[in-house]
Amino acid sequence: MILQKNIKMIEELSLNHWQPLSTLLYDGWVLRFAKGYTKRANSINPIYSSTINLDQKIEECESIYTKNKLRPTFKITPFVNPANLDDILQEKGYSLIDRTSIQTLELNQIKEPTLQSVTLDKNINLDWIENFCRLNQIEENNKDTMIKMLSNISTKKCFISLYHKDRVVACGLGVIEREYIGLYDIVTNINFRNQGFGEQLILNLLKWGKENGAKSSYLAVLLNNKPALKLYAKIGFSEIYQYWYRVIEN
Repeated sequence: MILQKNIKMIEELSLNHWQPLSTLLYDGWVLRFAKGYTKRANSINPIYSSTINLDQKIEECESIYTKNKLRPTFKITPFVNPANLDDILQEKGYSLIDRTSIQTLELNQIKEPTLQSVTLDKNINLDWIENFCRLNQIEENNKDTMIKMLSNISTKKCFISLYHKDRVVACGLGVIEREYIGLYDIVTNINFRNQGFGEQLILNLLKWGKENGAKSSYLAVLLNNKPALKLYAKIGFSEIYQYWYRVIEN
């Protein structure tokens, strides 16, 4: 069981494990920038104590993001500071999008994978990049940004690919820190879904994590992604908290 005191740490780990290109610390808030590639890497994370006038602070953040040609985006977790920030942003006209579930699993519960047709690499490589971009339909103009972001991860990581008949049909990323392995960018070829390949990829990645010192795992999944929610529940993941984004229209 995940202890309450560890829940906020998971949010901190998620910031470490999905690196932006640059970060600005502003009076307890963490502002992240990555040329617009993913909201996680291009959002304001208000998770530490705030001291200056809140309206002024929000306006300044809006100005910083607008100058960087990014839509002002706040990530709202149970740990936001101040605690009523979500209500304040709603009053200012911010819309709620992408409600997401953070889920965890103790690794002493995991099953052994039945497919071992995987490659596990500690560094990002061309084959993984090409397969991930193909499976996840990454636009060419985001490719260099994605590579730089993944290369910026400073803790132990694993780029995994799962093969079927010599063809990569699923891939993903695991990052280990403080005895947790975070799962990111898990994707399966659309023509090979609902056939167990995603589950086998995850089980192999969790096995690698366990062998490399992880005792628990966490991941984030959109609440409207019913197939993924079903898969993670089958493996044994369960929700510990939710987050969402507040965005202002340009």
